[in-house]
Amino acid sequence: MIEKKKLVIIGIGETANLAYEYFSKDSNFCPLAFSVSKEYIKDCQFRGLPIVPFENLEDFYSPDQYYAFVAISGANLNRDRVKMYEHTKAKGFRCASYVSSRAFVWDNVQIGENCFILENNTLQPFSKVGNNVVMWSGNHLGHQSVIKDGCFITSHVVISGFCEIGENSYLGVNSAIADEIKVAENNFIAMGAIINFNTVPDKMYCPGRTKDMQINTVDYFGVH
Repeated sequence: MIEKKKLVIIGIGETANLAYEYFSKDSNFCPLAFSVSKEYIKDCQFRGLPIVPFENLEDFYSPDQYYAFVAISGANLNRDRVKMYEHTKAKGFRCASYVSSRAFVWDNVQIGENCFILENNTLQPFSKVGNNVVMWSGNHLGHQSVIKDGCFITSHVVISGFCEIGENSYLGVNSAIADEIKVAENNFIAMGAIINFNTVPDKMYCPGRTKDMQINTVDYFGVH
């Protein structure tokens, strides 16, 4: 029997709750604790495991012996998850990725760390997924396409072949990206949007709007 690797999950929200389920039952990692910033600790346990302050996480669990997984949603245009991932790496932790046994992943697909790839995703040959990427259930990543760091792909999103999804972008449910399209960094692609043109950074793209009539994400989300 293969010994499971020790894991600390960063977060105590619903994403962390789901991460515990998936890692516990469908991976070679064993969650042993949760961690959040001191201000969010209201109890000493979550899912029957201890909660420790993130500020001194490494004093409780050595980065040499434990992996970490940052389980935070795509809120605030992924900024909260990206920041916590960077803080976790700065503490010296290796970050685990979860790839569902029920996902179809071709053997030459490249997947980075701290990724969360759920059931019924299809990742075709020569595609690449960067670090700290979430792919919720039921997406299609076409051949030769690239998802860069920090992205959140919701559900039933189609990314066609030879596409590039820029850093920290968010793709809403049932959105579709045509072949050979580049989605720029910090984009919010709204639910049901069809993108058949290259986008520009820091924009929200909604169904029915032309590429010249998009919303600035800085104005909408208040983030850069």
